[in-house]
Amino acid sequence: MNEIKLLFRKDILILFNNIKLILKNPLRLLPYLFVVGYFSFFYFRRTVKSTESMPEVDLDQIQDAANALNVVPDKYYAKLAIIGGLTLIALGVLIFQLFRATKKNISFFTMADVNLLFTSPVSPSNILVYYMIRSILPVLGGSIFFMLYASAQVVNQIGMSIAEVILMGFGLALFVFMLFPLKFLIYTLHTKYNVLDYVKRGVFGLGLILFLMMVIPGVMAEKFWHGMFAWIASPWFDFFPLVGWSRAIILYPSHENIWLVIGFSTVYFLVFGIVLYTVVIHSGYYYEDVLESTKSKEEAKEKVKGKKEANESSMSLNAKKQLDVPDFGFGAKALYWRNYVHSSRQDFHPLFGLYGLGFAGLSFIFAGLTYFDWFSHQVIYFYLLILIFIYWIAGMGRNNVGDLKKPYFILIPATWSAKFWNLIKLDLMQTLIFAVILIVPTVFIAKLSLLLIPAFVLAMLMFYLSGFAMTTVTNVGFEEGWDRKLIKPVMMIGVLLFGFVPAIGTGLFVFIISKQFAYGMIGICVGMALVTGVMLHVAMDLISKIEFKEQDG
Repeated sequence: MNEIKLLFRKDILILFNNIKLILKNPLRLLPYLFVVGYFSFFYFRRTVKSTESMPEVDLDQIQDAANALNVVPDKYYAKLAIIGGLTLIALGVLIFQLFRATKKNISFFTMADVNLLFTSPVSPSNILVYYMIRSILPVLGGSIFFMLYASAQVVNQIGMSIAEVILMGFGLALFVFMLFPLKFLIYTLHTKYNVLDYVKRGVFGLGLILFLMMVIPGVMAEKFWHGMFAWIASPWFDFFPLVGWSRAIILYPSHENIWLVIGFSTVYFLVFGIVLYTVVIHSGYYYEDVLESTKSKEEAKEKVKGKKEANESSMSLNAKKQLDVPDFGFGAKALYWRNYVHSSRQDFHPLFGLYGLGFAGLSFIFAGLTYFDWFSHQVIYFYLLILIFIYWIAGMGRNNVGDLKKPYFILIPATWSAKFWNLIKLDLMQTLIFAVILIVPTVFIAKLSLLLIPAFVLAMLMFYLSGFAMTTVTNVGFEEGWDRKLIKPVMMIGVLLFGFVPAIGTGLFVFIISKQFAYGMIGICVGMALVTGVMLHVAMDLISKIEFKEQDG
């Protein structure tokens, strides 16, 4: 117990020191006060507002009436699709994380922990137990924060209380939290018993079973998309490990069964206790096993800060391929040449690769199934929105290698605009080519509106550029690691709140009025044009100021 107290005291001292660092500059507190005020405005306004409630609609009564008429309402399928779609995303995350555990080691530690704790007179088991339990705190805080933000603007319409939102965040946190111990358990058992092949087969089998659980009811239904989520969206799927348990907790506002929440939360803690006990029993003296993974994780952080060069072979399909790349010129064009060489090693072609071919092929399959009336057009629209979201995330991760702070970027004899353009030129070309190859055949196969072609291409470019600019601002504009951790999420929420939400709201309004998805996408593009322009201007302005600071020494 004394060893656990020592570890806890160490973390408390680190927390106090970081708080003192923030208090030295009170201006840093303004973004957080704004966020607290924003949440308070939406959540506490409903307590002073008159309760003019619309008559509540009981979905069970609708379903009973529809069954009596032998008709299934569209709202029922919409609800089924929403629950099934979110469940499918969670299942995809679970399968991906389990598969990733067979490829990459997991570590709860930093190099500072290695240097301090691994040399201290604390038993390995106590260190491991403490850090595995402590890992729930940031996950729990982030999940509750996400739920608060996601529901703040609609709290008056759906009538949720803060307690319900916190409970939903707790369900999300339990799911994310359990992934880390499970991955560490796989790593531990493989280190001692070499069970990696069995785990891979199990993960593949689980993915195949879940795939069949959507295909079989879809084929049996009159329309494929009516039956594809019939099993995974049904109430019995709440008993599926992790995903179903968390779904039952998150959906508490709909079923209001507190005993169901308590039961699944108890199961979570029991499973965590079993996993923790298994890890401690089989880990032994795990110091040497986690050193390599801890070091690789630390190197990734240094690449984000610009202290270390990114490895060109990272995620490369042709790392050892012999290249014959022509000379593109001098000055800022060297940045484009460098990205071109790196992209040539990542895939079979620098402009369009295997990953893009897979995404495009999946879109063609959806379009073909829509053509034969197995899928609804809504499935394609949902897939296109997911791709736009993925490219926004990809834009946020583009400059994580810290190239913008490298001496060669600062000393290149060219204008800042030329450097910035050549830095993102290849990305824009890749995004443009991918979007055109994907959307043009999809539109013609599924017989969609031709306006969707330019709208989708522009949306892909704008969301990618906005994500790139957002990460550029945070990575270049903030030097302290604590500021990166705290201010970056606040800045992202600000951009989402005042940039993305109005743009998406404009598109949604246009879609409701016109009943045309293409028009809604054009509305989103109009709103995002301003957001992307402002973000790119701020990013380039910050880069130029950082350059001046570097020159001033």
